[in-house]
Amino acid sequence: MASARLDLDGNLIKPITICMIGAGGFIGSHLCEKLMSETPHKVFALDVYNDKIKHLLEPDTLPWAGRIQFHRLNIKHDSRLEGLIKTADLTINLAAICTPADYNTRPLDTIYSNFIDALPVVKYCSENNKRLIHFSTCEVYGKTIGSFLPKDSALRQDPAYYVLKEDESPCIFGSIEKQRWSYACAKQLIERLVYAEGAENGLEFTIVRPFNWIGPRMDFIPGIDGPSEGVPRVLACFSNNLLRGEPLKLVDGGQSQRTFVYIKDAIEAVLLMIENPGRANGHIFNVGNPNNEVTVRQLAEMMTQVYSKVSGESPLEKPTIDVSSKEFYGEGYDDSDKRIPDMTIINRQLGWNPETSLWDLLESTLTYQHRTYAEAIKKVIAKPVAS
Repeated sequence: MASARLDLDGNLIKPITICMIGAGGFIGSHLCEKLMSETPHKVFALDVYNDKIKHLLEPDTLPWAGRIQFHRLNIKHDSRLEGLIKTADLTINLAAICTPADYNTRPLDTIYSNFIDALPVVKYCSENNKRLIHFSTCEVYGKTIGSFLPKDSALRQDPAYYVLKEDESPCIFGSIEKQRWSYACAKQLIERLVYAEGAENGLEFTIVRPFNWIGPRMDFIPGIDGPSEGVPRVLACFSNNLLRGEPLKLVDGGQSQRTFVYIKDAIEAVLLMIENPGRANGHIFNVGNPNNEVTVRQLAEMMTQVYSKVSGESPLEKPTIDVSSKEFYGEGYDDSDKRIPDMTIINRQLGWNPETSLWDLLESTLTYQHRTYAEAIKKVIAKPVAS
């Protein structure tokens, strides 16, 4: 680690204390690694679990020992939260329920987790004049304008109708009966609250809208590092199928289009936000990779090829099957057709551009998952069922 580090404007970066809520999750674990290995900053790591950051907490002979402290707490009901935020210079809120299947089956938990539980964090930061980096989601954009055009309309190919811009694109959701939008609505409302606190009370804030961050330790493989029941997000869902030797399920034909960005590229963007407050404060940033755009069907085909390479196992004769969204997610599911981020603002403010190709990020992720989970899954599959 260099003794003197400069920000984008050539100013010396001073060590700060960061209160990171949700530090034990996928994104938090990678951000903690980055902060410990490459910066002098101190971290209060807040979460219910610490499995994914244990390698950063012990033994006490680690070079960053003393710069990261784990605090086991649930932000819903812990009086220590305000004190930790007051002690820190910056709060990063990563806590959320962000699994699509839960939006239908647990809409109340989804709304409470993503809006109600985040209220005290925003309040404490505003009242104590503490900077906040709040993690939102690309789902706040909802559906694209292009999705409402006739299917044969040439305008569907015009980027103006589907590329998502932080300061221009509308947020278009489905009807109230489509509870899949409970997550996006809760996330949009907390964004509006953060923005209003900035406008009325001077809160220094940055809002992050992740577009499918992918990499090792992402959530979750059912029954192995997550609940036995439940449906994770698309890439983890496909990974689970591949590890178990099952066909990949394509919801409604897998025609939705998505972009994917490597976690290490995305963490570089977050570090730039942390260390360049003058450039990041007051901004909303898309963090994604528009060059890694595929349909879900294309993603399944690519993952099948990559997994065959990293595992040495031949693909199934029929590697995918089609299922309806009602069958897979239940009543009330709805979806967006495309999520392609505009990168103008983050490139202008922070000079950030992602570098990792979709093939390379899939190879890194699936290599990790095969090495970490394959044997455990074989044992689960081989375990006799009780009569």
